[in-house]
Amino acid sequence: MTETSIKQAVNILQAGGVIAYPTEAVYGLGCDPFNLQAVEKLFHVKQRPVEKGVILVAASVEQISTYVELQGRSWEGEVLASWPGPMTWVLPIKTTANLPDWITGGRNTVAIRVSAHPTVQALCRAFGQPIVSTSANLSNQTPASSCAEIKQVFEDSVWCLEGELGDLMQPTQIKEASSGQILR
Repeated sequence: MTETSIKQAVNILQAGGVIAYPTEAVYGLGCDPFNLQAVEKLFHVKQRPVEKGVILVAASVEQISTYVELQGRSWEGEVLASWPGPMTWVLPIKTTANLPDWITGGRNTVAIRVSAHPTVQALCRAFGQPIVSTSANLSNQTPASSCAEIKQVFEDSVWCLEGELGDLMQPTQIKEASSGQILR
């Protein structure tokens, strides 16, 4: 990962493109979550239905604080203690957030991770907001673990940001904050 490659990735995100990038366990596919055409493109290359919604990944709690109910909630301490880190939380959306259905899957919650992965941190900081984070694979296939695999599966439809994977063996755990239920 270089400053130049991060800038190139941000330019692609700003232009509505889809990128692949290393995460804690596997490569992820990402795009600007607020650009419908970019999200549709991501779902098309992944062959995934839009009704599922997406995970957002961020560099800091500040990047997601306007979207979710967290402050003063009974789960605030547990969530904040796990971030930045490899934990994805399903959190209630603030009524003022107005997140589109293509992010939430039509639910009143959103899945968010504040990552400690250095490439994800650099990418989200440079982009200035969270990005979509979904495993880099065709729906129901094994996620990619290198840019070579990205190229093999997605050909030229996805630009790949080269980098080291984290040390997790499985994709990050997903937990619902309000119930404590582990979803993955």
